Amino acid sequence: MLFALMVTTRRNIGEILLRIAVTVIITLIVQLIVHATIGRIVRRLVHPHYHKSEIDERKREDTLISIFRTASSLVLWLVAIVIVLSEARVNIAALLTGAGLIGVILGLGAQNTIKSYLAGIFIIAENQYRVGDIITLNGLGITDGISGVVEDISIRITKLRDQDGNLHIVTNGTAGVITNRTFRYSGINIDLNVSYEADVSKIEATINEIGTTMAADPNWKDAISEPIKFLRVSSFNESSVTIKSVGKVKAGMQWDVAGEFRRRIMEAFKSAHIGIQYPQLVVREPASKTKH
Repeated sequence: MLFALMVTTRRNIGEILLRIAVTVIITLIVQLIVHATIGRIVRRLVHPHYHKSEIDERKREDTLISIFRTASSLVLWLVAIVIVLSEARVNIAALLTGAGLIGVILGLGAQNTIKSYLAGIFIIAENQYRVGDIITLNGLGITDGISGVVEDISIRITKLRDQDGNLHIVTNGTAGVITNRTFRYSGINIDLNVSYEADVSKIEATINEIGTTMAADPNWKDAISEPIKFLRVSSFNESSVTIKSVGKVKAGMQWDVAGEFRRRIMEAFKSAHIGIQYPQLVVREPASKTKH
């Protein structure tokens, strides 16, 4: 009788071990299949980015693949562990209660970190900006905004290099507003202040001529998508009229093109005797009293 009980117990243990081994093997096979499928889907669905090379685009794809593979592996092995514990006759309900309590404690202590990771995933997945883009970040903890070239981006942080050479490291969950200044194309938006006596039609013709000339210039034509042109009389000021000019250029070239346009417009206005207004301060001295 005792011998029969021992044999039965050994058989049960053997069956349990066999089921656990089968569960582990199946989990490994499913993991390999899921990882391969995720790689194919991401590389097929992720749209190419205009700005950087294939190396930079591959980096973005690899980041997304790593995120999804890690998440899928976590889910698969959690399910596998639950199945193994169930086969081993472990009280899963008690374990889940304890694990849930620990999860709540860890979640409360790591809210900001989780927020940064989630924000980083959405930034990369939605292609909000990439390495080489010029962006401005605004949000909680960033009162004045931080602008610069994106040198590196990970799931948790973004590194920006400003014009002074400073490297700003911003957690992805901090920025509430992201302004991408070099996505697909950049805009030219120039305001010129001229006197009320100036001939607006003459100014319009001069601006359009310079914009067309620059677009045909071999040194600038590759950078200009749409020539700079007169848009409208923008506003009336105390001592001047504001003229607005706009155009489209290659991403990141707006500052160079705008600087060259301003240089040319100054020379053209001087030749055409069109005055560019600037703030003036008139100081009047009181008349001196004549002594008798």
